[in-house]
Amino acid sequence: MTTQNSVTVAVPRETRPGELRVALVPADAGRLVKAGLTVKVQAGAGTAAHYTDAAYEKAGATVVADAASLLGSADAVLKVQPPTVEEAGQIKQGAVVICFLQPVADAAVVQALTARNITAMSMNLVPRTTRAQVMDALSSQATVSGYRAALLGAQTLPKFLPMLTTAAGTIPPATVFVIGAGVAGLQAIATSRRLGANVRAFDIRDAAREEVLSLGATFVAADLVSKDAQDAGGYAKEQSEDAKKATAAALARHVAESDCLILSASVPGKKAPTLVTAEMVAAMKHGAVIVDLAAEQGGNCAITKPGETYVTDNFVTVCGPVNVASSMPTHASVLYSKNTLSVLQYVVKDGALALNPEDEIVKAMSVKGGAQ
Repeated sequence: MTTQNSVTVAVPRETRPGELRVALVPADAGRLVKAGLTVKVQAGAGTAAHYTDAAYEKAGATVVADAASLLGSADAVLKVQPPTVEEAGQIKQGAVVICFLQPVADAAVVQALTARNITAMSMNLVPRTTRAQVMDALSSQATVSGYRAALLGAQTLPKFLPMLTTAAGTIPPATVFVIGAGVAGLQAIATSRRLGANVRAFDIRDAAREEVLSLGATFVAADLVSKDAQDAGGYAKEQSEDAKKATAAALARHVAESDCLILSASVPGKKAPTLVTAEMVAAMKHGAVIVDLAAEQGGNCAITKPGETYVTDNFVTVCGPVNVASSMPTHASVLYSKNTLSVLQYVVKDGALALNPEDEIVKAMSVKGGAQ
């Protein structure tokens, strides 16, 4: 990048209800300014994540009150959630928008952006390559979600997590069972271990077993693991119906023995696999807790209600949290900001946007006309 102010970057306030993160934190805004870019931030954009307008101004950014003028003057728009159709109509033609974007679910937004020749780069579609690792927002936000899931389970559970030896006797450690050892699951394992729980874990991917063991957890049902269970990007492949049933049957005993069950199994672009049936929940201990991080994708538990927490007839608390990373907006924004900064640095060359449609990262992330 040069010292020319040829690229204007806009950071609007998030408008989706419940979204507390901001796409660019003051420290990274300062890095862009020092690199010669103009950074404009809508007033209050970082407030919910505890970043003040004054902090942005100190970093060299300009604070703008009006969203329409902000979006209309920007070459690049950084957001967490997708813009609304109305916001898409306010963005300058030919600009680039970098945000989380689901090509199918957000088809109307994608079409509105395409109609204005706006390049939409989805943070959901960052390729799993070494060069793109620093842009991987799904992983950075999953780190937050896994941490929060362990804390939610600990807070909801009517027991201590660690073993305690007191004058009144010894309290045994609680058993936490984590299904799905991706980034979120591994962070849930690590956090539960730090809190003193006895942790078990399972994943169908062979590569996950070593990571689980390295965190000091017990890997269960190892005979179900397959070297062919993950795709080229390292994500789990969808199992056949017979394989899903075999997995559920093998995990039933461990589910029944768990005090806290954390579920984080997912398949990109697919409904989350149902690994815990209603019958398995009915066999769990009174007072047990389920935290289903896959709630937004349909849930790993058959009776999860997205966005709700409720207690079953046998006194199992089922939590179906959504947008979990947003519940820890300060550090979630720090991580996400590093991802968006890296994408922007990648597509700005010599002081100008340089979007090569054949570049492997640009091609993978670009969304047009409702399809990737």
